Amino acid sequence: MNVRKKIYEIIGPGYLNDDGGWSQLYHASMSVVIGVSILPLMFREHYPIFWYCDIIPAIIFVADYILRWITADYELKKGWVSFIIYPFTIMAIIDLLSILPTIHLLSPTFKTARITRLLRILRVVKFIRYYEPLEIIMAVIRRQGRILWTVFSLAAFYIFITALIMFNAEEDINPSTGDYLFHTFFDAVYWAACTLTTVGYGDIYPVSQIGRFISMISAFVGVAIVALPSGIITAGYMDELRAKREQKMARKLLKDQKQIEKKDETV
Repeated sequence: MNVRKKIYEIIGPGYLNDDGGWSQLYHASMSVVIGVSILPLMFREHYPIFWYCDIIPAIIFVADYILRWITADYELKKGWVSFIIYPFTIMAIIDLLSILPTIHLLSPTFKTARITRLLRILRVVKFIRYYEPLEIIMAVIRRQGRILWTVFSLAAFYIFITALIMFNAEEDINPSTGDYLFHTFFDAVYWAACTLTTVGYGDIYPVSQIGRFISMISAFVGVAIVALPSGIITAGYMDELRAKREQKMARKLLKDQKQIEKKDETV
């Protein structure tokens, strides 16, 4: 078998691979490495061991980046052009940015510590590659992208309209603050988003009768809008699991058939 293809079967999407042990071991190991690399972000103090928690994972990330680059044609399926396109894909950019914080440790001139901490957080996104449920969810989002974008547009439009109505309807003075409820239109948008998602922090709330009435309608409609993407993703997730099962069964049948043919040839 082609060496590059074998590498891709190990490092590629776990839910599409059928390379059992090695692929699972690689994905589990990379998940542990990512966890170790973000461990320093959970502390304000800097301990000496954190130096190793950054350097060693960074070396592994570089190796992983190179392996994915040299097998880009299997991932993108665009021939030699894949090697040119790959560095500009979203996950490749995230991989590169997640490596950059290590420069802070290696170069004393790279002093933007706050930026390096923020870039380290990007390493959490790398879990998408190595945690199978997240892989499947991302596949669902890509497949149902148009529908989800429509739902998102509907939610954004509803937030804008509700905020506009409330901003002009709620003109009473809030007795607890002695000021208007919404100082700016952004305050109304913030309130509408919290109401739509049923979060309800309680820091901004209507005090007039008409404002409360609008708030009730917004809450009822918000529940329906928020439920739409949940149903779409759940249905898509089940479809992906079913497709995954069918692919594994088809591969197993093909493998068994090849073994039977080999036995017949030897006989």
